[in-house]
Amino acid sequence: MEKRLKINKPDSNATQIILESISDGVFTIDHNWIMTSFNRAAEEITGVSREEAIGRHCWEVFRSNMCERYCALKRTMKENKPYVSTTTYIINSQKKRIPITVSTSPLIDSGGEILGGVETFRDHTLVEELRKELSSRFQMADMVSSSPAMQKIFGILPKIAESDSTVLIEGETGTGKELAARAIHNSSPRMNKPFVAINCGALPDTLLESELFGYKAGAFTNAAKDKPGHFALAEGGTIFLDEIGDTSPAFQAKLLRVLEEREFQPLGGVRKITADIRIIAATNKDLSMMVEKEAFRQDLYYRINVVRLKLPPLRHRMEDVPLLADYFIAKFNKIRGRAVQKLDPKVLEALMSHDFPGNIRELENIIEHAFVLCSEGDIGIGHVPGYIFSSNRIADRQADEDPMMSAEKSVILGALKRNRYSRKAAAAELGIHKSTLFRKINKLGIDLPKADGRSERSMV
Repeated sequence: MEKRLKINKPDSNATQIILESISDGVFTIDHNWIMTSFNRAAEEITGVSREEAIGRHCWEVFRSNMCERYCALKRTMKENKPYVSTTTYIINSQKKRIPITVSTSPLIDSGGEILGGVETFRDHTLVEELRKELSSRFQMADMVSSSPAMQKIFGILPKIAESDSTVLIEGETGTGKELAARAIHNSSPRMNKPFVAINCGALPDTLLESELFGYKAGAFTNAAKDKPGHFALAEGGTIFLDEIGDTSPAFQAKLLRVLEEREFQPLGGVRKITADIRIIAATNKDLSMMVEKEAFRQDLYYRINVVRLKLPPLRHRMEDVPLLADYFIAKFNKIRGRAVQKLDPKVLEALMSHDFPGNIRELENIIEHAFVLCSEGDIGIGHVPGYIFSSNRIADRQADEDPMMSAEKSVILGALKRNRYSRKAAAAELGIHKSTLFRKINKLGIDLPKADGRSERSMV
């Protein structure tokens, strides 16, 4: 006679043993948001004992960024459905921020009655530390990049910071010139002194002079008392002169004297003041070309061009778009207490085909726009500005109408065909980065065959 094993349903003691053995924190609440259970892992992660937790409201224990507006457990209780792997953080008993992932579900008894809610959460501190360690290779201060050009800049920035030489930073608007200047200052011996930034192109000469050098009482109408300028406020630190290419020749002459003598004279003053400051200048213009056209003083150009940095535009470092997008998502999640995860693949594909005339600042604005419409989950097509998608169709029409774009399309197609459609080999032949080639392929509407040279190891 065949013997059968009798399997008993787990009793409450067995369930308790299981809950105490797992590494995920688990707690339950009733309809009044009062905690009714709290397992061992929850105690370890939060630093709060179950005696302290049970009987209290859950938000009193966790102090999470989700508690006020985007609580996963609140949505579960309201909609009677589970939510899985929501990213957030809690503040433990030592007031330390702990990154966690959360899953929630209604708590239902054997009769189908909803008793409350249950939440499981996993400590991701180690994962976060490893992620930061990996990303630190691609980040310096608030600058993020994995592109070879930017990695080269990251490599020399510490040496530039150690010196006290004047620096000229060139780059298009929105490429992060001020971020580079702050990174230099914050890594320099002057890091504990002020960093003062002023946009030279936003002010007329008279106001710019008074803003930089200050003025004495009575220097002009309504000057009732002395006012220190930015040079005085930056004493011992760094002054950042943005858009220096927009200043007039008259102001350039005054700035040159300050740089040469390391002294300045407030408007209406009779004595010069010694300035112990480091100057970092920046421009979105080609100053060397302006010097040739006598639109910028040659002597001032050589005075500020001791160390020169050229920041590449985002369209020349498209491999940074996913990295920067993740950085801005994390930034706005922290600022606004959201739980946004990542970009939808279709959104990322559209961004990778976009020209970014506004550079990194434009990408940041796109992500910030998405945060207005998206509070959790992935950033989808409906969350980003529509021009991101329409720009590709416009480019296709332009390629048909513009002889230059048509010629570019023909050259790229020829290179692809000669290299059996291997993008890496074609990019090498054309002398451009493969990410740049990929962007142009999308921009010009070039269709690649499904089976091509990329499938062969030698041509990947």
